[in-house]
Amino acid sequence: MGAQMRLLPPTLPFRFFGAAAVMHVAVWLAGFWAAEGIPAFSGGPGPVLAVIHILTLGVFGMTAMGAAFQLLPVATGVAHRSLVPVRLAWWLYLSGAVVLFYGFATSIHAAMLIGGIVVAAGFMVFLAVVASLLRRARTLPLQVRFAWVGLVSLLLLVVLGLALIEDLARGFLPDHQFVGLAHLILAAFGFMGMLTMGFSYILVPMFALSANPPGPEGSVSFFLALGAVAVGVAGALVGSAPLLGGAALLGAVASAAYIRAMLWSLRNGMRKNLGLSFVLIKAAWLMLPVCLVMGGAAAFGMLGEHGPVLFTFMLLFGWLLTFLMGILQRIIPFLAAMNMSKKGKKPPRLSELAEAAPLKIHAFCHALALIAVGSGIAFDSSNLIRGGAVAGVVGALAFLWFTVTVLRSYRDYHKESDGGSAPLNSATPVSNPNP
Repeated sequence: MGAQMRLLPPTLPFRFFGAAAVMHVAVWLAGFWAAEGIPAFSGGPGPVLAVIHILTLGVFGMTAMGAAFQLLPVATGVAHRSLVPVRLAWWLYLSGAVVLFYGFATSIHAAMLIGGIVVAAGFMVFLAVVASLLRRARTLPLQVRFAWVGLVSLLLLVVLGLALIEDLARGFLPDHQFVGLAHLILAAFGFMGMLTMGFSYILVPMFALSANPPGPEGSVSFFLALGAVAVGVAGALVGSAPLLGGAALLGAVASAAYIRAMLWSLRNGMRKNLGLSFVLIKAAWLMLPVCLVMGGAAAFGMLGEHGPVLFTFMLLFGWLLTFLMGILQRIIPFLAAMNMSKKGKKPPRLSELAEAAPLKIHAFCHALALIAVGSGIAFDSSNLIRGGAVAGVVGALAFLWFTVTVLRSYRDYHKESDGGSAPLNSATPVSNPNP
């Protein structure tokens, strides 16, 4: 389909993914700093809120934007009309996020408001660019539907996020915590969740060299997930435990249909050895229904005093972060290989781009961090949380080293091929898009 001709200049997607890798380190460092307040966190500005947003905006948002800007044109066959909005979204989003993190950490309302407005502007540019691609897409109807719901959720969560910031100064919302929960549901399940599921129906068959899953699982997972998000947001806004429990049940059924479709692709794919990345991805698939069950139980107060915090941690760090780290292990070298290929030469394999050791260190430390921090929240132990954060920092640094190594391999390849510096601002067509 000529996908290689719709590659962005490498510096564009790599700046988003590189920033996500750096923020990954920052979130664990911030978690170590904020450990004392994590188990009893109930909302409001401070170090814990900064940790949450370094993760959601710094890691999740950066990954989602980089993936959508690059993968949608490749998958749908629709090219960007201009790259100026992509660059504008980057600068707005990055600068606004840094100011917003500072505002949350220091409880300075002006910094929160300015950072929030600039982040919102970056998100709106992103929304406009992706909406333009989706409107012109004539293929992948299921994946496009997931993306549209993700964009609507993004618009709503931005509105609620700005309202929550202003409410800290003016106190006009009827219940700050209820609106905060709706904001979380829209961010984790509506925006990131729907994009994650939609992109999974592209990336998992592609990496497994499989056909798209047959049968109704895709449509079932879409409509049930849409219903779960809608019911969950409504339940959060009115503080209804039955509605939140119903949303968790709908979400669990949706996740079962989604996971069944993904496992079909793995079973029927030509590539069976998918490496450590899919160990993380499969672990995240397991954590998704577990998180939903925990969310339903937390809504009825069945998880104890620290139940809501434990649910939030497993939702953001257990499911989403685990999944995205697994996907990034594939996307970063995949795009590097596509851009590294020269006419008449096959793209390099993953083993030629980076060593496996950093990814093994990351996977081990990530699992250790999840266990330690989760236990620390459950048992109200800041020492356990700090220990888990240290493990998380080590793993995140290993992942950052993997990312840097891939980019260095890219640069060295072009120096060897061209006898000069790597053309970081131009993409080279490839003859084989599957490294």
